[in-house]
Amino acid sequence: MTRRNFGIFGSCVIGLATLSGLGIKINAKPNLHLRPPGAVDRFDSLCIKCGQCVQVCPYHSIELLGFDDGINLATAYINANKRGCYLCDLFPCVLACPSGALAHKTTTIDDVKMGVAVVKSEFVNLCYANLEKKVENSDISELLKRKTYNQREEKAKEIIANNEGKICELCVNSCPVPKAIEFVNLNENSQNLAKLPKINESCVGCGVCVEVCFANVIEIIPNATYAQIYKKEIL
Repeated sequence: MTRRNFGIFGSCVIGLATLSGLGIKINAKPNLHLRPPGAVDRFDSLCIKCGQCVQVCPYHSIELLGFDDGINLATAYINANKRGCYLCDLFPCVLACPSGALAHKTTTIDDVKMGVAVVKSEFVNLCYANLEKKVENSDISELLKRKTYNQREEKAKEIIANNEGKICELCVNSCPVPKAIEFVNLNENSQNLAKLPKINESCVGCGVCVEVCFANVIEIIPNATYAQIYKKEIL
């Protein structure tokens, strides 16, 4: 959908939601959605579904939820499997939010708490770094086919392209948060150079690592903290 048609779409969606509200399934777990940076605890009730954050996002990372999400219909979210949040300077999505659903005090990466990344243990054997396998063009072809509309998106694509022919380090190279993710050797005493991504405490759950991991090894747990996931605190 083009941004030119976005306003018309937003009006139609809100109207349809009002007319069909009784027939829409209520979603009891709104926190499962990855929300834009700066999302407050009451995001679901404060978001007025205006779509301003969608329009100003330079990476086209933000979308609106569809009809199957019930009462969350038309609220903003990020599908990290398609495009993560690159935490761009000035946070235009936050500045554009008129309702307070995205806190305007969010001015630096340190203020962002979208969730936390997790390496899927059942898919560890698919990680190219762990397999010491080089990235082939066929692995990243879908990522490289995506249209870009500005220099920021071109730079993100360039990082992906530069990994071709090398042992994969896409998640680390693409991450916008310094040292949020790094590769560690599985066994320091071994001659084997195999390694895996390790999530560090500075991770904010932006989802970029998920976007670029064509092996589907990483996922984001929205609204969770590093302490809850990695220090075994109760969720």
